[in-house]
Amino acid sequence: MLKLEARPEASRAWSIGSPLLALVLTVVIGTLLFVALGKDPVRGLQVFFWEPVRSAYALGELTVKATPLLLVALGLAVCFRSNVWNIGAEGQFVLGAIAAGGVALLADKTTGRWIVLAILLAGVAGGMLWAALTAFLRDRFNASEILVSLMLVYVAEQLLFWLVFGPWKDPGGYNFPQTRSFEAVTQVPRLLQGSRVSIGVLIALAGAAALWIFLFRTRAGFAQQVGGLAPAAARYAGFSSRRALWLALLVSGGAAGLAGALEVAGPVGQLTPYVPAGYGFAAIIVAFVGRLHPVGMVFSAILMSMFYIGGELAQSRLGLPKSLTGVFQGLLLFTLLACDTLIAYRVRWQGGTSPKGAA
Repeated sequence: MLKLEARPEASRAWSIGSPLLALVLTVVIGTLLFVALGKDPVRGLQVFFWEPVRSAYALGELTVKATPLLLVALGLAVCFRSNVWNIGAEGQFVLGAIAAGGVALLADKTTGRWIVLAILLAGVAGGMLWAALTAFLRDRFNASEILVSLMLVYVAEQLLFWLVFGPWKDPGGYNFPQTRSFEAVTQVPRLLQGSRVSIGVLIALAGAAALWIFLFRTRAGFAQQVGGLAPAAARYAGFSSRRALWLALLVSGGAAGLAGALEVAGPVGQLTPYVPAGYGFAAIIVAFVGRLHPVGMVFSAILMSMFYIGGELAQSRLGLPKSLTGVFQGLLLFTLLACDTLIAYRVRWQGGTSPKGAA
């Protein structure tokens, strides 16, 4: 019979190999899922893993999807490494979009390009404000940041719905719940002509580099991580747990708000009820698949964006529901959690007399 045996110390090899094994298992289970749905599994896997990278345009769209996922995941990594469980990045993303949209709506034909910077800063401020509510309730009343941040997601969505159905509704929009389209001057600059890829991807990559420096080359980053790994040791060393809480949530909220601002001032171009795209929740998977490391999260954000595009293509080309995207995301997280067991445990085959073999 198979038996789990505790390792004397965590396996570094399996720490790297676990996400790769989880991806393989996700592909295998996905293949079986396509067969069960009566679809050609080869075609199904092609839609998810080949179509999103087969052309320059497809790579551009992949980058557009990966940018907000990476930005949100970077902020969440600071929280999770600090043992602060921010589950409400989706709400902070929405508030950032609302704040950015409010500034964008102030623009007119005479507005200069400086408005783009104001829009992005408003997005950061909106996300930080929403995260600050969670930090305050945790700091002042010891409320669970998991529940508070998650419930605030729904408050943020309802606020968005009220605005696009009410005071910000486009009077010339044929009664659709949306704001008027933003002026062209508010558009986030694009990198390539004919592509939707904007400077947001450069901001996200710069954020990944900044996070690496912060976590591994600064005293403040060291303090954040010690507070997450060993709170008692952090207190003994004089590190402030209160400061760590506020810093983690404000950084996370600001990153999510910036992602929301880049989304509405970039590909979307207005506020609609569909701004909440699930990036805040999917970024949790991105963060953990990427091992909370900036470099790992770059690759996991690309993988997750492939799932988003693959789900859309599966809907249009294979007649499958778009919810298949969530199925693949959930499979990846589930298999990752299962494979992570191998980091702390080894699998042994125990026969009738003595154990033989190990993995």
